[in-house]
Amino acid sequence: MEDEQLIIPRFGSDCVTGLIPAILDPNAPEFDALPPGVADARSVVVLVVDGLGWNQLRERTRTAPVMAELDGGHVTTVAPSTTAAALTSIVTGTPPGVHGMVGYRIDVAGQVLNTLRWSTPRGDARKSIIPEKFQLVEPFLGQRPVVVQNAVFAKSGFTSAHLRGVRHSGWRTLPTLAVEVRQALAAGEPFVYAYYDGIDKIAHEFGFGEHYEAELAAVDRLVTELMMSLPRGASLVVTADHGQVDCTGGRVELDQSVKQMIDRQSGEARFRWLHAEPGRKRDLLAAAAECHGEQAWVRSVDEILDDGWFGDTVSAEARARLGDVALVAKGTSWFADPADGGKIQLIGRHGSLTPDEMNVPMLSFVS
Repeated sequence: MEDEQLIIPRFGSDCVTGLIPAILDPNAPEFDALPPGVADARSVVVLVVDGLGWNQLRERTRTAPVMAELDGGHVTTVAPSTTAAALTSIVTGTPPGVHGMVGYRIDVAGQVLNTLRWSTPRGDARKSIIPEKFQLVEPFLGQRPVVVQNAVFAKSGFTSAHLRGVRHSGWRTLPTLAVEVRQALAAGEPFVYAYYDGIDKIAHEFGFGEHYEAELAAVDRLVTELMMSLPRGASLVVTADHGQVDCTGGRVELDQSVKQMIDRQSGEARFRWLHAEPGRKRDLLAAAAECHGEQAWVRSVDEILDDGWFGDTVSAEARARLGDVALVAKGTSWFADPADGGKIQLIGRHGSLTPDEMNVPMLSFVS
């Protein structure tokens, strides 16, 4: 694992953060990764496919022949390579250090917030940690586009935090996503944002076997439907928030010498933040590097910030939500935390900075 590549987000012209400004702001910095024809399109549909990594897509061109033939290539997602941070970065056009949605499980003044459920160990946190005040950057540059996502997400805390002010158009089943987009275009909408989470769910639960192949084929059919729905001169952009890694057999328990120096953990299994007991930060870093350096890139929070993992600018609010030492998983490793579990034993995981997780597609079709 010593030679495994670590990919730091390439904010600017080669990261998902550049997409929305390039489409909605004529004065935005040039986004080199924007596929040809999108900038001049009369209307644009952006489809974000949760969990669709570039490497996984390129390995399955027979399963997804339509997407395999689209123009474009790949860009990086953000750190950590996880849904809450990446989706917020996509819609705001800013790194996590600016918008402050710095992961899946975020430390908020000593309690850990699950951002997708918007809950803490005490329960629903929408009143104690107000979503609209937790993330203050306006999505879509303050515009109010139609957002087509699963209808069950419309009133969630995470939606309120990263999609406030938009016009929701909920889909109930995968085929109806294309219907909602088609109706928005027919009504004259110049920009539509659509989000589908099936790939991510299937990879988490089943890995990359037959279930994954079936789901990817269904998404390829969805892309075909969207392409056929476009009026003349319109464009479809397909991208993602992160990829996945099959982590079968990769469970890692923290060494006891590390456990005795931490107060709590946050983050996720492949980007685990350790919060040191008072006065133990330096010792914790040394112990974590010694015990887990083969399984992870072990970094202090200051090293991560100095290297720009969260962008050039990190707000005081975002900084306060980070831990002291990060275990950023290599290979198939993932770090267990008794407080971070669920009913399903996950197979596919993400959050780290490996190519399989960090590289995502940036593809397009112009009608």
